[in-house]
Amino acid sequence: MSVLNKLDKLENFQKFLEENANALVVLFFAANWSDESKLMNNVLQELSKDERNKNVLRVLEVEAEDFEEISIKYGIEAVPTFVLIKNKQVVSKLSGADPAELRKRISQGLQTSTSSTAQKPEDLNDRLKRLVNQAPVVLFMKGTPQEPRCGFSRTTIEILKNNNVTFSYFDILSDNEVREGLKKYSNWPTYPQLYIKGDLIGGLDILKELVASGEFQSMIPSKDDSLNEKLRKIINTSKVMLFMKGRKDEPKCGFSRQIIEILNETGAKYESFDILTDDEVRQGLKEYSNWPTFPQLYVDGELVGGLDIVKELKQSGELETTLKGNQ
Repeated sequence: MSVLNKLDKLENFQKFLEENANALVVLFFAANWSDESKLMNNVLQELSKDERNKNVLRVLEVEAEDFEEISIKYGIEAVPTFVLIKNKQVVSKLSGADPAELRKRISQGLQTSTSSTAQKPEDLNDRLKRLVNQAPVVLFMKGTPQEPRCGFSRTTIEILKNNNVTFSYFDILSDNEVREGLKKYSNWPTYPQLYIKGDLIGGLDILKELVASGEFQSMIPSKDDSLNEKLRKIINTSKVMLFMKGRKDEPKCGFSRQIIEILNETGAKYESFDILTDDEVRQGLKEYSNWPTFPQLYVDGELVGGLDIVKELKQSGELETTLKGNQ
């Protein structure tokens, strides 16, 4: 029988965080079709059963595809991913099935003093910058979209929904540091505050004016824009990036296995993304690069090609130079 908590309703998410504010909270973003998620579920079960962790560790399993708002808020791009939260702040984030590293991160989180420390202004600014850029459209509001806690926030939510806007949100009542810091960061003294692509649009009155003038619709990033931004971010995770079936230490098709062997022979540093863990990336990347098959290899954000191209580059002696890119 599972000892992990599993999120059943969106409105229960914030409640879980508030009720366990004094513990180390592990948000476990998973998918029921993912074998790696099942593996890591067993690891977390084991850690949760440990009597030493009974009162200091709380795990919440979140079905990533069912709770898109939460996944966007925490920048989830693959499953499994683990977000560790302490004192209402993200202290660590880990993607992939790595039991040893997860145990290490949790152990470090549990050993850290629970007493809060004053944050340097530049650290707060870095955090605010990350928050306003967590999604193409971000709303800082009082409460949640399901339970807004002021009339201005409620009206803003209605306008966004009426205009079919996909957005992330942050409840400023849950974090006074963000609430006060954002006023100075954006030189805007009231809430709600709406950001598009990291730039402040304004509050409710500005939003109403933009909708009335017909300008707002042209400002909303399309779904394709949002996906392309996500793809660009993943592609540029590493100078050399390989999209494949499986991971570089565990390829799940013959083509991926062959390209891994070739890349390993060069000694080049590279990262990989398992397209089996994210169908949106898998399908979107085909159109983004106009390349219908996998694996796909990128250097400096540009598509090199698939296995056949890499083989040709190896045979011609150009592969190592290609992998060095612009340096």
